[in-house]
Parts: sequence; C-alpha cells; structure tokens
Amino acid sequence: MRRGAVSATQVPLQAVAHRIVHGGSVCMAPCLLDAPTLEALAALNPLAPLHQPHNLAGVAAFAQALPDVPQVGCFDTAFHASLPPLEQRLPLPAALAEQGLRRYGFHGLSYQYVSEVLAAHSPCAGGRAILAHLGNGASLCATQGGRSVATTMGFSALDGLMMGSRSGSLDPGVLLHLWRQGWSQAEVEELLYKNSGLKGVSGLSADMRTLRASTAPAAREAIALFTRRIVREMGGLAALLGGVELIAFTGGIGEHDAALRADVASALAFLGVRLDAAANLAATGDSVQALHAADSAVELWVVPTDEGRVAARAAFALLAG
Repeated sequence: MRRGAVSATQVPLQAVAHRIVHGGSVCMAPCLLDAPTLEALAALNPLAPLHQPHNLAGVAAFAQALPDVPQVGCFDTAFHASLPPLEQRLPLPAALAEQGLRRYGFHGLSYQYVSEVLAAHSPCAGGRAILAHLGNGASLCATQGGRSVATTMGFSALDGLMMGSRSGSLDPGVLLHLWRQGWSQAEVEELLYKNSGLKGVSGLSADMRTLRASTAPAAREAIALFTRRIVREMGGLAALLGGVELIAFTGGIGEHDAALRADVASALAFLGVRLDAAANLAATGDSVQALHAADSAVELWVVPTDEGRVAARAAFALLAG
C-alpha cells in the first residue's frame, strides 16, 4: 500500500476485509480484529513467514488510517474447519496436539470462491471434487458437498506440494541431517521457504514462465518434479474420496499454464480423465472454462480465483450479524 494512499474522506467504507493466511485455532471464521486477536495471530508468524507478517502489517496500516472503520479478518485456514478429525491429526503425541499442533490447511478463500463458482456451472461441484490452487504457493483440496475433507497443506504453509520457492513436504530426516552439519535454524528456514521448490531445483527461478522459456535441463527437471508431485497428491485425494467427478485448476499457474494442465490430465487418464486439447489451449485464465472432452469421466475446469471478493462478502455478512 502506498503511504498516505488511504483516507477516510475518500470513500465511505463500512469495513476493511483482510485476507490473513493463518488463523490457527484462534480464528476459525471471519472475525473483528481487536488487539488480543491480533496478538494471537502475530504468534503464528513463524508458520507462514512469507505472508502472515505482511497481512498483519496491512491491518495495522488501515487501522491507523481508518481508526473508526471495523477491520475484519478472513482466514485461509477457515475453509478447512470442516476437515474430519483424522485429517486434522498429526502423528505426534496427544500432548502436542493439545498445544495446537494439527493440520489446518490453507488457500481457503480461493477454494471457497472456486467451489461457489463451480456450483453455478456444474452439478458435479457438489460431489467429489479436487481443487488445485497452483501458483507460487500451491496446494490441493478435496471437497465433498462443497466442503473441505482433505488438503495437502497442514500445520504450516510449507507443507504439501512443491512450490515456487518452498520445498513442500520433506523427510524430517533431511532437517536433522542439516542441523548435524551445523546449519542454523535461520539457514534451514531460508532454505525451505526461499530457496527450494522450483527455484531450488532449477537453480534459476521460482517463476514457471521463466522455467518454461528456459532450455536448461534443470528447468525441465523442476517442472517435471512439480507436475509429478501434483499427480501423486491428486491420486491420493481421489483414493480418499473414493473417486473423483471434477478437477478444477486455479491460481497463477493453474489458470495460465496449459502444458501443465495437459500433463496432469494425461497422467490421470487411469481415472477416466480426458482433456479437450483445443479447449485447454484456449483457456487463458480470464473466465471460467470447461476443459474436459465429451467422453471424459471426470469434469475439468479452469476457474480464475478471487479471494478478495470472498473476504469482502464475509466482512459484510459478519457486520450484518
């Protein structure tokens, strides 16, 4: 936000809605951001260091500029409040679970928006669906009846799929090995959040567009590994659902990378997935588009996400009581 860009006299605001990545067990639904709540949310900064501190800085800036306007927090973790107990559980002692160590899930505002949009386009959206939010941050969510029942991110925004600069799921033994070699906590955190994923494997960039344009073997390897991890996790979610009726792509990569969508669809042919190649190439992320062929057993969609719209609606609903 540009300094001095916000003024209470410019527009009559009823509320400011903030997307906040991690609500933890404190905020499982949209809420007013008072001082105790903000303090509790700040304690979650280490679990989403690329996002949470900046989210809260935005709250502070707007609260200072617009002190009489309610600040409403809308949380990426909230959509996953419907996760069944076993999906929330980490394989750790109960004493740690009681301290809040559990799987939360992320990208919830995006998944909520995509679910709502798809419900207006296909009856399959209310069935067994897999939603793929693929961007610099990436995750998958299995939904049934429009509710989250499984997701690839867990306790932190570092879990699950390989991402732009984040490792995603990693054998914890790797971390123990690095610590034994003398790596500090700060060095390991820098590695996992900022120098892994597409950037780490390619040695070039976290941006998929840059990797697509490159002829370097490491860039090809990074794309192949990213795709493989998506396919692997989609297969697991399909098994949990007992089959899948719809797969949707969103996020910067999901909306714009036709080659990735084609590779994922091809790998999932064993599920009856059939892609309409022409529709896939024509989908540029500017509108909701169906990608499945007429004989596909699974519907395929591209849905441009709009997390801000979900947050705004949630703020109005909260204030309306």
